[in-house]
Amino acid sequence: MIRVGDFKIEKAEKEAINQVLDSGRISEGRKTREFEEKWAEFVGTKYSIALSSGTAALIAGLEAVKHYKNIPNGSNVITSPLTYISTVNAISLTNLNPVFVDVDLKTFGITPESVKRQLDKDSAKLILPVHLMGYACDMDKINKIAEENECLVFEDSAQAHGTKYNGKKTGSMSLLSDFSFYIAHNIQAGEMGAINTNDKEVARLVKKLKTNGRMCDCNVCKRPEGLCARTNENPNEDFDPRFTHDIIGYNFKCMDFQAALAVVQLQRADEIIKKRQENVKYLNEGLKEHENILQLPKYSEDVSYLAYPLMIKNPEVMPRRTLREKLEKKGIETRPLFGCIPTQQPAYSHLKEEYEGRLPNAEYLGKNAFYIGCHQYLEKKDLDHIVSSFKEIFK
Repeated sequence: MIRVGDFKIEKAEKEAINQVLDSGRISEGRKTREFEEKWAEFVGTKYSIALSSGTAALIAGLEAVKHYKNIPNGSNVITSPLTYISTVNAISLTNLNPVFVDVDLKTFGITPESVKRQLDKDSAKLILPVHLMGYACDMDKINKIAEENECLVFEDSAQAHGTKYNGKKTGSMSLLSDFSFYIAHNIQAGEMGAINTNDKEVARLVKKLKTNGRMCDCNVCKRPEGLCARTNENPNEDFDPRFTHDIIGYNFKCMDFQAALAVVQLQRADEIIKKRQENVKYLNEGLKEHENILQLPKYSEDVSYLAYPLMIKNPEVMPRRTLREKLEKKGIETRPLFGCIPTQQPAYSHLKEEYEGRLPNAEYLGKNAFYIGCHQYLEKKDLDHIVSSFKEIFK
């Protein structure tokens, strides 16, 4: 089976896990701090806070912005209808209102034009663009529109590790951003997420929120845990900021095992990105004879590809379900491109009547787009098998 994603435990990964075991501490500690410093440097931000998952990062990030900027419940958040559902779940779970705008057919992200049209009709407090499949949204234009409309921007960069936009990496061009290190992503840790930001207050709030709202924020002020300066605020009180909570939060801490794996992966980041790019280029060349049937992924050396996305141009010739079934029979794992959330996801069926027909690109992609793997573990024989399988199917 040629999988959408893969992960191989090699010597370096085993040594990293054993280091955590030998340290005597498996909950987040030194490896987590090491990862946070290196991930902030990689993305190009001052701060990075590791969390238990990408979903946890989204929730904590949204809660932090609400606290910081006094955003009331029910405020509008403009976002993508075509994304993994955790993006929208996080908006809903933090008592905000997701507002969907249409996406670009080739890069899958919300467009500045669709954002502007929505803001011309109604106000919003936040814009949450999603860099899907590694493709960056047009952040310069989105940021300009946000500034003109007094909106904050929160980049969902869960699927875009290392993607560049005008020389900057995704996740570094807004107030804050989230990342996911799920097993199928480019930097893999099993389950882990991160919030990146240049804003110290955002970092402080995320750190508090991920630890049940405790007052201690040692990892932002850089003091060793348990030695927070606040301990001595009132020498007449037995006060421990680790067990004093001034906001309501969550338990979104991660394990040092995850961070240790991510540190090893990060050392290979450039190699991983380059190999995925080479695989996309090779597949595009091998499949170009089918461009009358399939939209092949747009190639760019600035894109860090999560997978190899394809769109069926004429589903009457071959429906997506038929093509996916034929590929699976040939040992090629496939996944649908998530679906248009307000019209195609049952959890949001209460929005179907409101949005049906308003998001034509997202709806078309949700029904007719899918993806296969382009990960770094694929060999030439795997890529050749993919190319020959499509040829046989379309013959």
